[in-house]
Amino acid sequence: MTTLKRTDRSRALILEAADQAFRALGFANTSMEEIAVRAGLTRKTLYNLFSSKDEIALTLIARVEATDAGYRARIAANEDVLPLLAAVFVDSAGWCLANPSLARLALSPAERPSLAPPADRPTFQGLVRDILRLGQQQGVIRSDEDPDFMALLLLGIYGQAMLTALSTGSFSDGEIRRIIRLVVEGIGPRAD
Repeated sequence: MTTLKRTDRSRALILEAADQAFRALGFANTSMEEIAVRAGLTRKTLYNLFSSKDEIALTLIARVEATDAGYRARIAANEDVLPLLAAVFVDSAGWCLANPSLARLALSPAERPSLAPPADRPTFQGLVRDILRLGQQQGVIRSDEDPDFMALLLLGIYGQAMLTALSTGSFSDGEIRRIIRLVVEGIGPRAD
């Protein structure tokens, strides 16, 4: 039992140290040695718990994706979809701008996402898909298209916009609302 607690404590120290190092130095400039030093652990301990800094970064990203309980409660409360979708993307943009190294990894993963999000863990893709499903039920999102496909489409547009924002260092709430409006209304002429 003590070993498990020590392992969990070491993992937490590593994740915290990596998060700080990625913010301060960037992903590319952070070494496993740097993470070990910041965590106050040996490199051997680090490598026993994580095979690479990529694995550490993906664990940090997954930890953020797993914090969607507040949004899930808003979905369950049948909240208006468009403001909810805007809130999700505004919060995500804030995280991306505060964590540019990790955001670049999350926004351009080595492995392309599949149509359906993984069923074994919470993901941003799954959250967006579920909000779009709610929008279909509310009649504000078209119901003749698969919400998994629409989520990938929306995330592709958002991802490219965020990668641009990361290179310029800014992205406003208004720009996110504009992206959502354009996606929902389409790019054809406005129906007045």
